[in-house]
Order: sequence, then structure tokens, then C-alpha cells
Amino acid sequence: MSGLNKKGRDSDLRQNYEESVAAEGREGTGPFTTISSRPINRLYDPTDIEHLDYEKDINLPGSYPYTRGIHKTGYRGKSWTIRMFSGFGSVEETNARYHDLLNAGNNGLSIAFDMPTLMGYDHDESWAEGEFGSCGVAVDSIKDMEILLQDLPLDKITTSMTINSPAPVIWALFIAAAEKRGVPRSALAGTLQNDILKEYIAQNEFIFPPRDSMKLVTDTVEFATNEMPNWNPISVSGYHIREAGSTSAQELAFTLANGIEYVRWGIERGLSVDSFAPRISFFFNCHNDFFEEIAKFRAARRLWARVMREDFGAEMPRSWLMRFHTQTAGVSLTEQQPEVNLVRVAIQALAGVLGGTQSLHTDSMDEAIALPSDKAVRLAVRTQQVILHETGVANTIDPLGGSYFLEKLTDDMEKEARAYFERIEEIGGVIPALETGYFQKEIADASARFQREVESGERTIVGVNDFITDEPLEIPILKMDPAGERRHLDRLKKLKSERDADAWGEAMRALERASEVGNENLMPLILDAVNVGATSGEICNMWRRVYGEYQEHVVV
Repeated sequence: MSGLNKKGRDSDLRQNYEESVAAEGREGTGPFTTISSRPINRLYDPTDIEHLDYEKDINLPGSYPYTRGIHKTGYRGKSWTIRMFSGFGSVEETNARYHDLLNAGNNGLSIAFDMPTLMGYDHDESWAEGEFGSCGVAVDSIKDMEILLQDLPLDKITTSMTINSPAPVIWALFIAAAEKRGVPRSALAGTLQNDILKEYIAQNEFIFPPRDSMKLVTDTVEFATNEMPNWNPISVSGYHIREAGSTSAQELAFTLANGIEYVRWGIERGLSVDSFAPRISFFFNCHNDFFEEIAKFRAARRLWARVMREDFGAEMPRSWLMRFHTQTAGVSLTEQQPEVNLVRVAIQALAGVLGGTQSLHTDSMDEAIALPSDKAVRLAVRTQQVILHETGVANTIDPLGGSYFLEKLTDDMEKEARAYFERIEEIGGVIPALETGYFQKEIADASARFQREVESGERTIVGVNDFITDEPLEIPILKMDPAGERRHLDRLKKLKSERDADAWGEAMRALERASEVGNENLMPLILDAVNVGATSGEICNMWRRVYGEYQEHVVV
């Protein structure tokens, strides 16, 4: 049968099917939509994807545009990294948790910092009162970082750090602590989140104005390019954009738009795109809508490959590859019936794996209530291990590839993202768009629509607006060491009183002068400062004086 005749036959089959369904009249009223309110057809068939060119749009795994994955052998060659995001209370407690995670089967670490650390304040400042260790680990100085990393095999594992405005300082503390252990910076492997743009768009944990922050980010990119070949200086994060209430397509589009902006700044710094692009990684959310999330990951790889090759002229295939970490959706976890969160997380994790993630964090069932307990974390790790070892999903690559529904959804996601790119460029680019509140309004509108659907009962959340039970909480809750804060403050006081005041003063003055001039890479000077006892809060407060503090545009 000729191609033309086959298309006609497919169309006839579809028409006959639609007529028979209409005649039966047995279909419910819906709505049949994704969690992002994307309408879904009752059926997908060859007519939905007849415009796609297999080699150009899909192709084989490990082949441009990498729709089916960046590795030719998928997980048969290398499984995803089990990388659990963890940090709480004191550095001593978090270090113990990291050893437990590695013993439980983790092969990578991801460090969560508490709010004062994230906002660039030392814990002896009034701003930090009552916030010690509440959502991550407290780190102010090289002494803290040394204890946090004690006895961890830094030269054998990869380490991710979720830190943004103070990222250059916290990274410098990590590098300095490792080098004191005898691990050279060139041997360190890991990722610095360092995605300040998404802070202005979604998370609001920013300090300095956007352009000053972008200068600091570009310093880290240049430093990693020249000094740390195994380190990813930016993990461009869609996770927090999705947690703020965006749709899946908005998460995809805004994340890649931010990635494009970082590439532009690197090129403007004078770096060759192929010198740093392979070290840019991504971080995505994986929500409840199974197929939409898988399509998002496939579309992301395809889009990034095309942008890097076609728009930026990158010549190295490694520059075209999108490597990404996935975390299951914290916003989907419910305080009601927390054990049900185990089911949600398992489904989300499976979607992340089928979408081809390089590393994965699975949320713990109790995170809507408190910091995760040891038992909850162990079950979260076991979820990944069951998927890897018992389900068979790692036996073949992109097993859902070729599904009419999934390929159409992947294509639709790419087109929607490109439409967002065009709108952002019309506004003037990423920074003007965030300064005028465009991103924030788009996300706020999507979040409000979802909330209305939940409140009206149009969208069911098990245990929240349907299938409700009144059962007592029967899961263990983590208790932190009450003496942890006192130990931390005593250590900070001792550091400040015993450090070489002259060396500290000289290092801080040199860093401040270079910050004011603005044309020098600050990373070497930051390393000099932290090595003589400068704290994160002292450096960030100096930058507050030099750069000022950013005030967000209010969206109404």
C-alpha cells in the first residue's frame, strides 16, 4: 500500500471510529484534561503524528535531537543516580544522615540548606532567630562545611548543592573544605544549583538585583570551565517553577528560556559555547500526570538540542545534550493520609525514569508534615530500588516511544514552549520579562485555575476533597537535636574570635574592591576569604552594600 493510500485508509478508520463512538453515546462528560488543564483526545492514532519525521524529530536513542534519550544504551549502560535531597538541623546530624543514605544505596548526595544560609545570613544575626536548621542544614563557615563533609568519599561520589544567591560562597566553602582534606578541586564532581533567574520568577529567595546576580553566576561558570572539569556550575531549575503553580509546559518553557539566558551571558563573557555548555545541567519536577510528565522530558531534550546546535552553533555533540535531575512533586504531597503519598511518589518516580532522567530524588511520605524521618527516607530510597530492580523498565530504552499519544503530546509540548520563547523575546528577554512580572503572572494564573478546580471538586485530590477519612497520624516524626543550634553558634563565635584578623581584613577588602569594579572573576578572591575564616553572611552582607538588595515587581 502506497503512503498516500495508507494515510487515506488511516483517516477512514478514524472517521468510522468517531462515528461509532458518537452513535453509542456511552462516553462520560469529563473533563478529560491533564493536571495542567491540557485537553486530551479520546484516541490517538497515526493521523495525529503523520507530520513528524522519525529521523528529524524522534530518531534513535543517543542520536540528535535526543528525544529518546541521550545515551545509546539507556539504563542498560548506566542506571540513574539515586540522589536524595537532604539536610536538617546541625551539620553533625546531616552528616550522619548522609552516611545512612550512602549505606542505604544512594550513589550521590544532594545538600539542602536552611533559610538563613539560603538568604546569606550568619546564624548569629537577628534575621536568623528561630530559623536554625528548619528546612535544611545550617552552614556559615569552612568549619561547618568540614564537619558536614566529614568522612564522605568526595572523590568517589557526586554532590549537588541547592543554593542560589550565596552560591559562589557556599561553593567556595565546599571546595576549600575538600582541598583541606587533600581532594583537589579538579577531582570534585557535582552540581551547583546556582539558578538565580528562577528565584526572581518563582521562589523569591534572591538578594541582589538580577544583573549583579548574573555576573556572579557567570563568574562560577567561567571558574568551573577553567578549574573544575567535572563540575556542573548551573543546574537550571524548573522544579521550583512547577512548585509555584505553573503548568508542565510553562515549567518546560521558562526553564529552557533561563538556560538560554545563561548561555548568552557565558558567550558575552568571552567563553566558547562548547567550552561550558556540556556542563550546564537541568532540574525538573515530576508531577502526577504520568504521560504529560514523560512528554515534557522528551520535549525538553529535543528543544535544548535544537537550540544549542541551530541557534548557538555549538559543534560538540556533548553541548547538545540535556542532562537533568528529577525530583518528585513536593507540592503534590498531602498532610491528609500521608501514606498515600508513597503511591503518588512511586508513580511520579516511574514517569521520571521512563522520561529518561539521569538522577532522581523521591520525596518522603511525611514531608507535608515535617522534615522526613529516617523510616520515610528509607522507604523513598526503596521506591527507586524497586523500580530499578523489580519492574523491568530499565531493560529497554524509551519503551513508550512510538506511542501515538506520547509522540503527539511531546510535539505539542515543544510547540507550546516555542510560543512562550517568542513572547519572552517580544518583551525583551528573560530579565525584562521577570522585571515586569510576566513570568509571575503566568504562573499565578495557572495556579489559581488549578486551585479553583480543586475547590469546585472538578479535580479530585485523594484524601483532600474526596475519599476523606478521619484517622490518627501513625507515622514517625523526625526530632532534631535541641543542642545543635548552641553547638553551631559556639563554633561560629570561636571562629570569629580566633581567626587571623589581619588576613581576614585584607581578604575581605580585596574582595570588596573587586566587587565594586565589576570586571574581575571573584571566585579566587572568595576562596581566599573563606580560607582565612570569612563567613557566608559576612561576604553576602558586603555584597548587599555594593550591589544593593532587589525589590520584586508586584503582580496584580
